[in-house]
Amino acid sequence: MIDLNLLREDPAAIKASQRARGAAESLVDEAQSADAAYRKALNEFENLRAEQNAHSKLVAQAPKEEKQALVAAAQELSARVKAADAAAGEAQAALDKLVWKIENVVIDGVPEGGEDDYVVLKEVGTKRDFGFEPKDHVALGESLDMIDIERGAKISGSRFYFLKGWGARLELALMNLALDQAVEAGFTALITPTLVRPEIMAGTGFLGAHADEIYYLPADDLYLTGTSEVALAGYHRDEIVDLSEGPLRYAGWSTCYRREAGSHGKDTRGILRVHQFNKLEMFAYIDPADAEAEHARLLAWQEQMLQKCELPYRVIDTAAGDLGSSAARKFDAEAWVPSQQTYRELTSTSNCTTFQARRLNVRYRREDGKTANVATLNGTLATTRWLVAILENHQQADGSVCIPEALRPYLGGATSINPKN
Repeated sequence: MIDLNLLREDPAAIKASQRARGAAESLVDEAQSADAAYRKALNEFENLRAEQNAHSKLVAQAPKEEKQALVAAAQELSARVKAADAAAGEAQAALDKLVWKIENVVIDGVPEGGEDDYVVLKEVGTKRDFGFEPKDHVALGESLDMIDIERGAKISGSRFYFLKGWGARLELALMNLALDQAVEAGFTALITPTLVRPEIMAGTGFLGAHADEIYYLPADDLYLTGTSEVALAGYHRDEIVDLSEGPLRYAGWSTCYRREAGSHGKDTRGILRVHQFNKLEMFAYIDPADAEAEHARLLAWQEQMLQKCELPYRVIDTAAGDLGSSAARKFDAEAWVPSQQTYRELTSTSNCTTFQARRLNVRYRREDGKTANVATLNGTLATTRWLVAILENHQQADGSVCIPEALRPYLGGATSINPKN
C-alpha cells in the first residue's frame, strides 16, 4: 500500500509511477477525493466526540433538576457520535479500497514500459561453442533418466513431471548449495507453510492482476503459494521487529505452485514453466534508508550462485510495467539456454520498499523511539528451473553432463552424469 502522506503531499509522483507502469492515473485522483472525504468525516466525528465528552462533564456536575434534560441531550448526542463514527468508518473503507489498488511507486531510474522494455545492465560469462548439436534439457533429462514428463502428465496432467535419480539428486544438491550460501551470509533458514490465509496473500500484493495464477482452496479459504516470499512477508505481520543489530534476513525453502493461467502455448516443453517446483527464496526486513543497498547485495548473492553453477548470464533492470504491484524495482538474472539461443530468467530480486510492510503492519523502532514501516526485499537463490540451464550448458558430446564443481560435494564427489548405456 502506498504512503498516504505521499498521496497528500506529492500525488504527481504517484501519477508518474502509474504512467510508467501503464496503469491508471485516474486512481490517484479518485484516492485523493476519497482521502478528502475521509478526513472530513473523521474531523466531524472527532468534533462530535469532543462535544460529547464536554457534555458528559456537564451532566455529572449539573443540579438534580437539570439532569433529566441534559441526559436527554446526551442521548441525542450519543446517537450523532455513533452515526459519525460509522460514516468515518465507511469513508476509510472506501479510501482503503482505492489505495490498495494503486501499485508501488517505482524508484527513479526504472525503465518505463512493458515486458520487452528492460535494460541490460551486464553480461557475464562465455557462451560455449559446443562443436556438436546441443540437445535441449528434455532430451538430456530423458536420455539420462533424470526427468520423466510423460508419467508426470499421466499422474497430474500437463506441466507436471517427475525428477528421477540424478534429476532429484541434482535439484537437492542445488538447493542445499544455495541454502549453505545463504546461511553463510547470515540468513536464517526457514521451511515455510505453502498454504496461507487470504489476508497474507493480499498483503504481499499477489491478489491483484495476476490472481488467476494462484491456486485457491475455497473449502478452507486458503491459497497455495507460488513463492515462499508470501509466508516470509507475513512472518512478522502485526509486529514491531528489532533492527538494532541490522536487517532480519530469512532463507525460505518451499514447494511452490502456479496455475500459469494465460501461458498456454508458452514453454510447454520441459520444466521451464510448470505448476509445481521447489525454490529457495531470500527475504529481508530492513530500515528503508538501506533498502537500495540491500537490493544490490541480494543481486550479488544471486550472481554468486550463478557463477558457482558456471552459467553464462545477464542481468536486466526490469521495466515498470513488468514489475508486479509490490516491487518498486526488480532485477532479473537470466541464464543462457543453448537450445533456445536466448537468455531465460532464473532469478529475480525485488525491492518492495515499505509497500508490503504497510499492508501487513510490520514496523521497527527508529532511533527517536517512534515506529515506522520497514522495507521488505526478496530474491530467488535457487529453483527447479536452474536444472534447464545446468543440463544444457554442461552437456558433452557423448551425451553426459559435467557437474559444476561447486555441486560435486553434495553429490558424493561425482564429476559427471552419464547415460546408462
